[in-house]
Amino acid sequence: MKRNILVVLPHPDDEAFSLSGTLAMHLDQGTANVTYACLTLGEMGRNMGIPPFASRVTLPAIRKQELEASCRAIGIKDLRMLGFHDKMLEFEDKTKLDGSVEALIEELNPSLVITFHPTLSVHPDHNACGASVIRTIARMPADRRPTVHCMAFANNHEQEIGKPDIINDVKAYLKQKMASIQAHKSQFQAAELLGNKKLSDAEIQGRFGMERFWTYRFA
Repeated sequence: MKRNILVVLPHPDDEAFSLSGTLAMHLDQGTANVTYACLTLGEMGRNMGIPPFASRVTLPAIRKQELEASCRAIGIKDLRMLGFHDKMLEFEDKTKLDGSVEALIEELNPSLVITFHPTLSVHPDHNACGASVIRTIARMPADRRPTVHCMAFANNHEQEIGKPDIINDVKAYLKQKMASIQAHKSQFQAAELLGNKKLSDAEIQGRFGMERFWTYRFA
C-alpha cells in the first residue's frame, strides 16, 4: 500500500535543491503519493532573472508557473498553493497558519511530513513554516502523529541536532532534480546556479547527489 507524503515548504524553489531527488525517487518507485503544499508564491524575492525578465508586478505569476514546471519535472501531481504572504510567515496568525497544515493532515492522513527545521533553517519563513508543522503535529495524539523529516541549513545545525538520520542517494534522479532546479529560471539561471563554468557530471553528482534529513523527535 502506498504511503502519503506531505511536503510543507514556504517558497517556490524550496523543493528543488534539498528534496526533489527524494520525491522523484518515491514517485518513480511507486512507494508513495506526494502532496506539496507551498505556503507563498515567493513574491518578495529579490531575483528577477539574469538578465531581468520579471518585475515586482509580474513575479508572483512567473514564480507560480516556475513552481508548476518544477513539480512536473519531479512528477508531483498534487500541488497546493496556500496563498500566505512571502517574508511574513513569522507574523501570520498562528491559528490560521496551523489550521491550514492541520486541514491537510486531516485530509491526507500522511505517514510522513517533510518540512524545514523550526529553528535551524536560516530564513525566517523557513523556520516559521517548520514551527507551524511541529506545533500542529505536536497537538495530535502520539499514536496518530506522522513521522516528520526536517531539512536544516544553519551553520551550527549539526552541533545542535547531530548528523542527519536519513541520507538519500539520489544520483539516479539527477535528471529530474536538475530540471526542477532549472525550472525556477527567475531565481537560478545557469550562470547563478553553476558559476562561471558548466559543471561536469561528477561535479553535479558530488554537489546534488545526496539529500539529508533529520527526524524530529517530539518530547
